[in-house]
Amino acid sequence: MLSFSLPSLSKRACQWAGIMMGAALAGLLSQPFRLLPPGIVVCGLAVLIYAAFMALGWRIGGAWHRSREEGAVLAERASASCPKILDTSVIIDGRVLEISRTGFLEGDLIVPSFVLDELRHIADSADALRRARGRRGLDMLQKLREEPAAHVRVIEKACDESAEVDVRLLRLAQELNGAVMTNDYNLNKVAGVAGVPVLNVNDLAGALRPAVLPGEEMTVHIVREGKEPGQGVAYLDDGTMVVVENGRRHVGQTLDAEVTTVLQTSAGRMIFGRVKLNENRAG
Repeated sequence: MLSFSLPSLSKRACQWAGIMMGAALAGLLSQPFRLLPPGIVVCGLAVLIYAAFMALGWRIGGAWHRSREEGAVLAERASASCPKILDTSVIIDGRVLEISRTGFLEGDLIVPSFVLDELRHIADSADALRRARGRRGLDMLQKLREEPAAHVRVIEKACDESAEVDVRLLRLAQELNGAVMTNDYNLNKVAGVAGVPVLNVNDLAGALRPAVLPGEEMTVHIVREGKEPGQGVAYLDDGTMVVVENGRRHVGQTLDAEVTTVLQTSAGRMIFGRVKLNENRAG
């Protein structure tokens, strides 16, 4: 059976296809005229039928193409506005609130009831750090719900409570034809394997950072020692870690470093550099 992709056809091609279909239909309808004696009236009626059906086919072909284009646009908009399922880490992180205020997020922001339960559990933790993170997440969620630009929905979803939260998130995203919004590196990888779309806040932040290339110079303040011998660690204003070779003896100082390597992953960005000799500045 012959098939083709309609969206790949131009408007003109659809119109010509309509003309040929109209001519074929006119040929079938004009068969009875062949039984009549030939004459001007019979030929005139046949020509009129062909002209009418070919013109109709031309119009139907154009309307056909237009409807396919409109359908493609609607499908694209529907894909862009698919629901975003928020995980615990991205709510605690809080940057989703600022992203929502910019208007770049379309569609509903879904907070599953089991994510809300996890936030409450963290907020009630005996550990002070976990408790502070949980309360921050609840505060951020409340601010997000009050944000006019955000369409937040908390949904009650019955699911296997024995399954991990990440697994339940992926199942819900598949069921809703949505995307998971996170900054969790492991969830990002698992979602990729499962074929679930992921909006990683770290990837977005990395894409918006100014590019840093090997060989460029930057001024950094060494705040602590690195893991490897001789390394010093500094941080940029946006939180990016800069590992400086031979920077250990300069802890507490501000110096000029030359970039040697830049690593960008879903977990964030890391910059490696070395102390630029004879140009150090005491902090």
